[in-house]
Amino acid sequence: MVIKLFFLHLSPNIKQLLKAFQIEKMVLKKKWPKFISWFLTRPKTAGVFVFICLSFIIGFTVYQQYRIIKEDERREMSNTLQIVDQNIEQLLKNSYTTTLTLALTINDNGIPQNFEYVGKELMDSNSSIFAVELVPKGVIKYIYPLKGNEAAMNLNLFADSYLKKEALKSIVSQKMYFAGPLKLKQGGTGIVGRFPVFLDKKFWGFSAVIIKLENLLKSSGINSVDNSKYYFQLSKKNPVTLKEVFYLPNKSDFSKKYNISVTIPDGDWKLYLISKHQNYLYYQILIPALFGFIFAAAFGFVINSLLKMPKELQLLVHIQATKLLNSEIKYKSIFDQAAVGIAYIDSCSGNFLEINKQYCNLLGNSEQEMKKRNFQSVTHPDDLEEDSMNLEKLKSGKIREYSMEKRYITKKNAVIWTKLTVSPLWNINEQPTTHIAIIEDISSKKEAEELIKKNETRFKSLFDDSPLPLREEDFSDVKKYLEELNLMCQDIDTVKNYFQKNPKSVIKAHSLIKLISVNKACLKLHMVKTKEELLFNKSTLFNEDSSCCFSQHLLAITQGENNFIFDTIIKNKAGQHRDVNLRWNVIEGYEKSLERIIVSTEDITDRKLSQNVILKSQQRIESLINTIDGIVWECDAKTFAFNFISQKTEKILGYTTEEWLENPNFWTDHIHPEDRNWIIESCALQTSRNLNHDFEYRMIAKNGSVIWLRDIVNVVLENGKAESLCGIMIDITKTKEAEKELNDSFNLVTEQNKRLLNFSYIVSHNLRSHTSNISSIMDLIEISESEQERNEMIQLLKSISNSLNETMLHLNEVINIRTNIGLVSESLNLKQYIDNAQNVLAEQITLNDVSITTEIPKIVMVNYNPAYLESILYNIISNSIRYRHPERKPAISIKWIIENDLTILQISDNGVGIDLVKNADKIFGMYKTFSNNSDAKGIGLFITKNQIDAMGGNITVESEPNIGTTFKIYIQ
Repeated sequence: MVIKLFFLHLSPNIKQLLKAFQIEKMVLKKKWPKFISWFLTRPKTAGVFVFICLSFIIGFTVYQQYRIIKEDERREMSNTLQIVDQNIEQLLKNSYTTTLTLALTINDNGIPQNFEYVGKELMDSNSSIFAVELVPKGVIKYIYPLKGNEAAMNLNLFADSYLKKEALKSIVSQKMYFAGPLKLKQGGTGIVGRFPVFLDKKFWGFSAVIIKLENLLKSSGINSVDNSKYYFQLSKKNPVTLKEVFYLPNKSDFSKKYNISVTIPDGDWKLYLISKHQNYLYYQILIPALFGFIFAAAFGFVINSLLKMPKELQLLVHIQATKLLNSEIKYKSIFDQAAVGIAYIDSCSGNFLEINKQYCNLLGNSEQEMKKRNFQSVTHPDDLEEDSMNLEKLKSGKIREYSMEKRYITKKNAVIWTKLTVSPLWNINEQPTTHIAIIEDISSKKEAEELIKKNETRFKSLFDDSPLPLREEDFSDVKKYLEELNLMCQDIDTVKNYFQKNPKSVIKAHSLIKLISVNKACLKLHMVKTKEELLFNKSTLFNEDSSCCFSQHLLAITQGENNFIFDTIIKNKAGQHRDVNLRWNVIEGYEKSLERIIVSTEDITDRKLSQNVILKSQQRIESLINTIDGIVWECDAKTFAFNFISQKTEKILGYTTEEWLENPNFWTDHIHPEDRNWIIESCALQTSRNLNHDFEYRMIAKNGSVIWLRDIVNVVLENGKAESLCGIMIDITKTKEAEKELNDSFNLVTEQNKRLLNFSYIVSHNLRSHTSNISSIMDLIEISESEQERNEMIQLLKSISNSLNETMLHLNEVINIRTNIGLVSESLNLKQYIDNAQNVLAEQITLNDVSITTEIPKIVMVNYNPAYLESILYNIISNSIRYRHPERKPAISIKWIIENDLTILQISDNGVGIDLVKNADKIFGMYKTFSNNSDAKGIGLFITKNQIDAMGGNITVESEPNIGTTFKIYIQ
């Protein structure tokens, strides 16, 4: 373009130049070889050829540079990922050492030794670990530290499908396996490393460590990697759904981004390092490539332009002429279509020489009508003098241009407001003979200004005559002072501490407030007559209470608040203290500077006095209610939502009044589940009938205990309908417990009477049988005829006497059990007593090749009578041996189990079993036998049952013929 303009300025000699270029062209054809001359005569082809050659060279260079950058990037990412991988592996190895050390605390009996001490030492030596655990049989029983981890205690890993899958992996592989990341029961996200522990080749449980996810990331060095270029992602396949799950932030799809990954087998994790900017490599080569291609294109274009220059010179004159014509057309179009009015005016006469459509439309005249008039004829008389004076200054050269707001009179005699801008057009003698006038319609703006003035007047009237005390203040200097103190946007506690230590700063800040305006009600509140008097007494009215209030005021400003409300106390000129409700609001548009603030101070002194009277009255009523030995309450008759509850609820049930009132369903939610439905239905029914009622039911206290209540309910009616319920809940738990104890005593006496009656039947039957036999034998002795016959009868009499003696011994033992009230109980090691019983029966066990499996922890202790425990274990184990199955090897299993919070000793065998359908009533009866064994007497289980009952326990039996028998002994 520069070359074209240069030749345009030489237009007088264009023809000569063209001729010279033609001659030069001929010379070039003769001088250069044919193929060069061919290119010189084809500018476009030569330019394209040069562009292609340069583009190929630049493209090859850029491609090589791209490969170098990409390789450097890959090497850098690989090194970064390898370092993080090594850090994670080191952390996992340290965790393996920790779990192994923790597992070594388990002794041969499967009981951890010094768990707390070892756990503390391990935690101190490895700061990345959040907690350590021992998990016998998959249930978390030992945690260090316990504080903060209570929620995880007694968690069964095998009860959750997700946890079970990952727990089984470590058991199957017999190696340490890291589960997660997963949401921890104690809160947060972490990974759990579980090391399976085996004792005598049997799975004991896990030794585990918990590592918080943030600690893993911190220790791995991920957080220290430059996150402006890369980011990490950690994933793992869900063991249940087998879908890949991502755990780190920024989970967006990165499959199209450049990334590398590494697998961590200890937890089946996959760690990705992803380039943050997908195309940043391209950006590094894009600019050089772009400049290279621009350079190639520019060079090709220059070649093309140089070779085309002779032809362009021929067209240059024509192009310039065309441009001038187009400029004229554009000017005319702009002049006619302009959105503002434009007029070309004679400065001397004021006549319109040229005028556009918008000017005509504003004044309502046609172009022809306007050309017959001057600007003086359409100007409002009140503005004509100012306009004429400005024009004279313009003509005399005092001003170069001028603008003013001016009114015009339209064809319909309407007045419009415009903004007039006048610029002179200078002649050769530097004297303006014409000028350009531009007018813009501002009628709407003027109407808005008038409306604003009216609104300001109305606002001023409302402000001055408002019954609410108002004042307008300027807090700009206060804000600047707070900025100087560096308190703006600081932590709220920091600001409070500063004002407490520097009370003079509060006073100085108050002195910087500028009072702009104040209304009559505000003057009346402070008992002053003028704004000046209020300012004069400002320091006197600012008392200690006001200082404390103003500190809160300044605190709100430092936190960026633009409005706030609080109650405070002020002092008027007469020295009276008044309670006021202060409202502070920043006027819109002044939020940053705080130059205009509206402050209202409503006098609430009388209201406060009334509130205090009401409050004292309420306190007296509540004090009387709280002295009642019961929970006084009131609730909605339809929803049972409580709106009042006395403080006795905290003493009786443990719940605070706030806990009751904040939950609408609190009462129904805390009724005992067994009573809830009938209580709600009964209460709703009685209320619907408008009947007062009372009933007894149970509620669950805050500590989990069950409390019996008697609830006396009164229905409050409005217009014949139940509107609310009120009443009193009386604690009758002790009464209910006394009733229960009485019923239990009655049942116990009844049961003892039944046993006594049954025992009397046994005694009567057995003794009568023996005495009858003795009497018969004595009769036979008397009538016997020979000495031999008499001796036989005497031998028979001895046998019956021995049998009678054995019966008496059995009866005496039962009597001793039932009458031995003062049984001595001791803390006994159950495993030791089972071993003693096996030693006593060792001969029978060996003789019958009996296999006994005992699953009793060595630490289990029971509170029992030693003799009874020996007798019970001996009788049941000997019964299992005696009634063994003849076709299989006898096997006895002894276990210690807990069911529904009850401790049970379970003894099972694979013997002949018992037909419970036929013999259910014989099992624990005296002299009741249910087998064909010749040595069966029916006394062992009878005595065992009586001994267990005497210790406050119970015994049950489960059995099937030819399958086996299981006795369950419930121990208190």
